[in-house]
Order: sequence, then C-alpha cells, then structure tokens
Amino acid sequence: MRKTKVERQKLVKEKIEEMPFITDEQLANKFGVSIQTIRLDRMELGIPEMRERIKSVARDQWNETLKALQIDEVIGEIIDLELDNRAISILDITNDLVFARTKIARGHHLFAQANSLAVAVINDELALTAKSEIKFTRQVKEGERVIAKAVVEGKNEKDLTIVKVNSFVDNEIVFTGVFQMFQSHEEIGDKINENSN
Repeated sequence: MRKTKVERQKLVKEKIEEMPFITDEQLANKFGVSIQTIRLDRMELGIPEMRERIKSVARDQWNETLKALQIDEVIGEIIDLELDNRAISILDITNDLVFARTKIARGHHLFAQANSLAVAVINDELALTAKSEIKFTRQVKEGERVIAKAVVEGKNEKDLTIVKVNSFVDNEIVFTGVFQMFQSHEEIGDKINENSN
C-alpha cells in the first residue's frame, strides 16, 4: 500500500539518520518513488544531498583527527578513520574525472584517492609515500562510486609503514595498492639516504 507524503517523509528522514550515506537513488528504490520525489522530500525536510552530508560529517568528525594532511587535501570523502589502523573513503566518478570520449575514469584519480587515504591513516604530522605498487583491475566509468579501504599492515625492514589499499565498485575490486610510507621529519633524511643506497 502506498504511503502518504507525510508518512514517507518521516520514513525517509529516519532512514537517512540511520544510514547518512544512502543515495537518493537507493531511497527512491526503497520507497517505490522517483528520485525527483526523494529530492523534493529532502528539500522540504531541510536535509542536504548525500554529498553534502558526507562533507559535513567529514568536517565535524575527521578534521580534528587527521594529522598528516587537511581534510580538503584528501581525494574523495573519508567516511571512516582509525589512525594507524584503517580508513575508508568514497569517490563518486563525475564527468570532470573521466575521459570525454570513453567516459572512463582517469587512473590518476583512483591512485590519488588511494594514496591520500594511505597518508591520512598515518598518525604522524608528516607522512610521505616512499614507494607504491599499484594495479588497476578494471575500468571505472562515469557515475560509479569507488570505495577505497586502507589497512595499516605494520612496518617493513626499513621501518617504513606499509598501508594496503583496495578500491571497490559495488563489491568488485577495481584497484589495489601497497604504499610504503615515510613518517616524521626527524627520521626522514636518514631513511631517504638508506633507500637511495
């Protein structure tokens, strides 16, 4: 049975509070209405679009937490962060991130999302990428959402922090990267010299 506008808006508001990163499309499917109807519901309820909700959460939650960079230096939007342990970001592939002719995402955007997440997860004032091994496993197209998940795996023999990042569209891996990270300026000169020898 179709719900009244008031009933639907109440449920939409509850769903967004429960799942702040739910898209208008997902809400439209859930409630059996058009995306435009959901947008109008949100406007009437004073609820910003998902992208703005994510930015708001990121500013409030992660700006104080991040050490190695500012929140607006992260490519994509951080939605989960536990320093020196794990982090998750999302990147919506919009028209400005793709090749005009093929509508395929330019690879440097996927790399930048993963690399900036690897820097963000480090609990240090200074974190720099010393080396990375990356692999693109499938093309990403305009309109898709890339979820990057970073995990700190510990230190290697050169005392560099290893951060592994897997990026997904839906549940399919589209990019993997292993980043070796320098930390703190006191030690950095010695480590650069070690690595260049």
